Amino acid sequence: MNTLYKSIGISKQSFHQKMDRLSVSLSEQKQLLLLVYQIRKDHPTMNCRDMYYKLLPQTMGRDAFERFCKQEGLMSVRVKNWRRTTDSSGVVRFDNLMNDLTINRLNQVWQSDITYYEVKDKFYYITFIEDSFSRKIVGHYVSQRLNTEQTTLPALGTAIKNRKNTKLDGLIFHSDGGGQYYDKEFLKLTKKHKINNSMCEYPWENGKVERLNGVIKNNYLKHREINSYSDLVKEVDRSVQLYNEEKPHINLKRKTPCEFEKHYICKKKKNLRKGKVALLHLSFLKKI
Repeated sequence: MNTLYKSIGISKQSFHQKMDRLSVSLSEQKQLLLLVYQIRKDHPTMNCRDMYYKLLPQTMGRDAFERFCKQEGLMSVRVKNWRRTTDSSGVVRFDNLMNDLTINRLNQVWQSDITYYEVKDKFYYITFIEDSFSRKIVGHYVSQRLNTEQTTLPALGTAIKNRKNTKLDGLIFHSDGGGQYYDKEFLKLTKKHKINNSMCEYPWENGKVERLNGVIKNNYLKHREINSYSDLVKEVDRSVQLYNEEKPHINLKRKTPCEFEKHYICKKKKNLRKGKVALLHLSFLKKI
């Protein structure tokens, strides 16, 4: 390989640096595509140039962003074929492990999504991670940039920290196909904790956390006075606490996510004690 590098006039280090930059660019493009469709849903007539100045992508200038939108058919509103991707080279796709899956316990499936929130004509990004069984937000992060280090990585780190006393082996982490969910640093973290990565092909296959985005933005943040990034961070933290500790859910038998988890854990411990007593009783009967 060193001979090959020399023959084309570049060093091994330069080649790998270029590949890393390409990987970051492809990751951002994939997430940008998903965000542009969120924006189109809320702002059907917003032009691509306005979207660029609100999103300010890290790896793409204004003209490149407009070419990207044109390439993806986003210069005017139209129905998107979600089977198409920006560029399959370097893109990782995981199987959808939630197909035909019955969710019946905590830490069986976490679902995640990145959404945007507009403050003073600028977009910021909110990453949520939700336990699919209890609907509890186990991790979140508010960022000024779309890169992995400011979105999925700190959100997952927070979620793992919040669940530090529980076993995560075999946990399914389900998301859309955004680049931040297959970034090499993110995958190092999931591998370290033996978490299985899962991806949906269509946005509606990640419906629970998509609805969560709407609840936090429309039921909480929309009614707060938010004038800066620091205000947004504060209000998202507050909204997550209210959602977890005070908002009842119909599907949780009118319990809040925290109440539901507490009830589930207590019931599990009670059943475990009953099982131990039954085993002791059986052992005693065998002896006599």
